[in-house]
Amino acid sequence: MAVIRDRPLPAAGQAVSVETLGMTMRFGSFTALDDVSLRFPAGGFHALLGENGAGKSTLVKCIMGFYRPTSGSLMVGGREVEVASPRDAALYGLGMVYQHFTLVPSLTGAENLVISRAEVPAVIDWAQERRALADFMDRMPFDIPLDRPVRDLAAGQKQKLEIVKQLYLGRSFLVLDEPTSVLTPAEADEMLGLVRGMTERGELTVLMISHKFHEVRKFADTVAILRRGRLVGGGRVDGIPTAEMAAMMIGDVKLAELDDRVPTDAGAKPVLRISRAVAPDRSGLKAVEIADLDVRAGEIVGIAGISGNGQKELAEMLAGQRPLASGGILVGGRSYAASRGETVEHRVRFIPEEPLQNACAPKMSVAENLYFRAFDRAGGRHSFRLSKSAMRRYAGRLVADFKVRTSSLDSPIAALSGGNVQRAVLARELTGDVDLLIVANPCFGLDFSAVAEIRARIMRARNAGAAVLLISEDLDELLELSDRILVMSEGRIVYETKAQAADVAVIGAHMAGHH
Repeated sequence: MAVIRDRPLPAAGQAVSVETLGMTMRFGSFTALDDVSLRFPAGGFHALLGENGAGKSTLVKCIMGFYRPTSGSLMVGGREVEVASPRDAALYGLGMVYQHFTLVPSLTGAENLVISRAEVPAVIDWAQERRALADFMDRMPFDIPLDRPVRDLAAGQKQKLEIVKQLYLGRSFLVLDEPTSVLTPAEADEMLGLVRGMTERGELTVLMISHKFHEVRKFADTVAILRRGRLVGGGRVDGIPTAEMAAMMIGDVKLAELDDRVPTDAGAKPVLRISRAVAPDRSGLKAVEIADLDVRAGEIVGIAGISGNGQKELAEMLAGQRPLASGGILVGGRSYAASRGETVEHRVRFIPEEPLQNACAPKMSVAENLYFRAFDRAGGRHSFRLSKSAMRRYAGRLVADFKVRTSSLDSPIAALSGGNVQRAVLARELTGDVDLLIVANPCFGLDFSAVAEIRARIMRARNAGAAVLLISEDLDELLELSDRILVMSEGRIVYETKAQAADVAVIGAHMAGHH
């Protein structure tokens, strides 16, 4: 591959084109990226779609110098270059904004920008730096207070600062990896709208990795779709229907469909009731206070909110992992502390966030993990004589019913993909009679087909009469599944609406604390 060492760096504020030619990446006998040729013209807003394992991350890592491709070449600004490291990528004006923030929380925005440079003087002239930053920010479409510690900024401001940092470092081509996952709908639209404006002015080229079709349709000019490491389609966004994009992503797989929604019985009694429950938050400095929350049989109540506003603490309160300072939780009209006996008696099932860490023993087998709820209650009575043949028969039925893909029932559950771990936990938690189902971010990080299957399973549990509390940071998911939506902000429930009558702008305003 030719190495262009004397190529001038892209001019600040001038978009640059990027092209991959026959990009291939193999890890041993596994081909993660197979002969992918893509062109991202300068000044465009481009989207990259694909399920988990489709090759999106591998392609981007090849562009950004984290991987050296097995074969193929990279063009930047119409010239072939070798990007052997992220430092090389920076030299050619290539930058990336990651899904999770990389800023130093205790430093101000200005300090984060200055220390991000490749060369920083031993003694910083802050008066001069602040003047230069003020001139720089005057050219930016983003309004961010640079004198405040990053920890005090809202999520939308942090994401804007991540983008500003890349522009400050002179990047002309930006990869945005799921850039709106922690933003409210209004923040997401504003941020992507400002970035779109920069591409239209020829100041920037953007490649956005996203699983949100509505964002792709609203902001992107072109889309490229990968499946199993190969480029399977793409073109102008306005020329490809959403259903066709989805079909290209998943191939011939038939997606599970949500069952028809059974009407909730108006006279159904609350299965779960939380009254004046108070518990310390994760910092121990503030409290999460749930004044009044109830979930009736045959309904899904969704909890919306930006990450860090008490949703995790609420889930831990219901799981018995966070003791209450005051107030109470009732299930079936009786006090509930989430003991094993109580969960069995009241038929409560819990699907936590990150199930491999929070709902599984990773090194134990798939069969053993699936048998956790049944091993001491065989035949309806307490029993500590474990029958391995009975365990394997039981696990085999669940694996078949819930389409868990595993090479063997004896494989460690940690060897399964994220979607199959989630299916296995769903199989265990939804087998048998369920009166109350508590679910936290069930589809985070999963691919399109796994998401469809899991949402369909949750809806079936609701239609069968279970009360479902769904805690999710994906507002689209809540709007699709919920009967009612509650919004949490600063540890409290601040808003409630029926899902059918929900106004996304109003929900977003309450998520952002404007209530």
